[in-house]
Amino acid sequence: MTSTSTLVESKLNPTQAIYRHVIPAGEPWIHEIQKGQYFRIVDLHGNQAVDTLFYNGHDYSERYSVQDTIQQQRNIYLTTGAKLISSCGRPLLTIVADTCGRHDTLGGACANESNMVRYAIEKRHMHACRSSFLKAIIDWDHGMSKRDITSNINFFMNVPVTPEGKLTFEDGISEPGKYVEMRAEVDVLALISNCPQLNNPCNAYNPTPVEVLIWAPEI
Repeated sequence: MTSTSTLVESKLNPTQAIYRHVIPAGEPWIHEIQKGQYFRIVDLHGNQAVDTLFYNGHDYSERYSVQDTIQQQRNIYLTTGAKLISSCGRPLLTIVADTCGRHDTLGGACANESNMVRYAIEKRHMHACRSSFLKAIIDWDHGMSKRDITSNINFFMNVPVTPEGKLTFEDGISEPGKYVEMRAEVDVLALISNCPQLNNPCNAYNPTPVEVLIWAPEI
């Protein structure tokens, strides 16, 4: 359930952003974000899962850690005030505004193999988030490899946990124009797969574009 106390609007004006880019449905995106800059992901059409990874911008072996983040937050969902903790135990980013209210840490990224196992063997060929991640880092060409693709955040995705401990993929709780905004606590590299999944309701069976924006640090 979403707590209204976590719903915080940003004071930042999109017209003053130093960077804006629309990520097409199903496509990857990779970009450096400097310490102190603000980074926003906007769910343009609603109900679109945005699989995201973060790395220390100077040492990609230090990356977002789902285990350390959950342990420090004492919560499996992310929203305003949450710190995204690295594998070295320090904050990479802090969520400073959120108009959706809850983001998944456990559902992971779809893969060609999981499409085949979860849905049908003929689904193996379908585009998947792990494929998008790999395409982005190959194009980035800064020495990253498959081993650098670890457990990710699923912004806007709704993955409830049943009383029995089972994860279920449900219709999203986001709506058109909802966003999550973060402040970079160190220089980071952001890696996104704008999820292409068509086999479960995480994208309402209709992947759509999202927008990313970056603002300069507040003075």
